[in-house]
Parts: sequence; C-alpha cells; structure tokens
Amino acid sequence: MRNLSLHFPQGRTADRALGTGVHRIVREASGTIGVGDAVPGALLVQMCLDRRGLWLQVPPGMRGVHVNGRPVRRMAMLRPGDTVYVDGVEVLVRGQAVAQAPHSAPHNGEPDPRIVLRGIGGRHHGRAFPIGAGCVVGASREADIRVEGPHSGAQHARLSLHGGGVVLRHHDRAVTSVVNGLPVHEALLGAGDQVAFDPQSRFVVEIPWGQPDPDASAAGEDPAPAAAPTTVKPSGPSMKRWPWLLLAAAGLAGLLSLLLLFGVG
Repeated sequence: MRNLSLHFPQGRTADRALGTGVHRIVREASGTIGVGDAVPGALLVQMCLDRRGLWLQVPPGMRGVHVNGRPVRRMAMLRPGDTVYVDGVEVLVRGQAVAQAPHSAPHNGEPDPRIVLRGIGGRHHGRAFPIGAGCVVGASREADIRVEGPHSGAQHARLSLHGGGVVLRHHDRAVTSVVNGLPVHEALLGAGDQVAFDPQSRFVVEIPWGQPDPDASAAGEDPAPAAAPTTVKPSGPSMKRWPWLLLAAAGLAGLLSLLLLFGVG
C-alpha cells in the first residue's frame, strides 16, 4: 500500500503520513488527539504498517473501538478508505491517488461475473454485486445497489467495466463518493479499491486477476523461489562398504550353522 495517511474529519488534528512502523494515537492531557511515539497521553489505539499491510491494534481494556461500524476488540487489518472510531474520535485511512476515469468505458467480450463489488459495511455487508454490463447505485427501487443516504439520488452512480478495471461515474457533477478515503466524481478502480457511497454503504472491488501490491517487490520482499528438489547420491566410501558387510554377514551365518551342527551331534 502506497502513500497511506491518517485524516481526522473533525479537523482538530493535522493529517499524518504513515511510514513503516508503529504509530500511536493518544489523547493528550489537554484532550486533543496526538499521533506519534513521543507524544505523551493515554493510548487509544495504535497502527502498525509492515509489508503485509496496515494493522489496527487495540490495547487491553479499551472498549468501543469500531472499524466501519463493526466492533474490534484486539486487532484488525485496515484498507485505504476504512474509518476507525475510538473514544469519540474518527480517523479515516487514506490511500494512494485514484486513477482518472477514461472518457469512454468500452469493454470487449462477455462480462466476467467474478468482477464484483463486495459489501464490507452497512446493510450490504458480505453481499457481492457483479458489475456485468453496468451496475447502477442509487435510491431507486430499480437500482442494482440501493443506497438511501441523505445525499443519494435515484441514480447516484454507475459502475462499468473498462479493460481490466472498473469505471465509477456519478450522474450529477456535484455528487461524489469516497474512494480509498478520497472524494472523487469519476475514477478508474482496480482490485482492492474501497468505495463508500455514504457512511453506511461501503464496498471493495474484487477482480480475480488483480495484481499484488507492488510495494512488496520494490522493497525486495518477494518470497524466495522454492529450491529445485535434489537427489542425494551415496558417496563412494559408503558404496565400497557394502561388499564387506555382505561377506561379514555370510561368515556369521556359516559360523552359526557350524555351531548348530556340532551342537546337534
């Protein structure tokens, strides 16, 4: 994940860029919110960014922590666009800049039913909506995805396929949605991008052939290729011992035969 930052919609704390490592969010003695290891105050939550992603860690005894309206007690993995609520504080995770939507949205071939928007918050949590030939989002009963927020029109937005991605467009130029934590009117979405049409309607784009996070390759974190299987051959001295062992075994067998023979006589 690239260019991650924390945004505080309440406006009392400046945005904070996230680098690799642990970032503490504390409430200072004055009541303001501070971010950083050296900031004194009561720990609310902390976020850890590593090659696997961004993790939210809830300290023991802390209650009332929610991510996208769902309670978290110990740990949760965060995506760009997620909203964290803790002790009356709202924190929005923002991600990389969103690609501009192309002027047209052609798609050649049959729509792939595996390209979907999957709900990760609100009334549509867990449901998958295929983009297909086009997916309309809005308050209308004919909409493919119904959202009924205060700013949602009958046809709030439309999603369509474009090459290997998804184009998001709004019917009204004044209307926007939040993609990876950033308000947009039009955007070209890829696998893993998060879209919030309103605070209660959050979705993530699922594309089966989506590319892995390029940061891992850039950081040299690619897993090492598996070593080719090798066949172990016995060494020369070991092979030379076999004849002597066989002769010794034959000699012992002969000696036992003689003892048995004389013993019987």
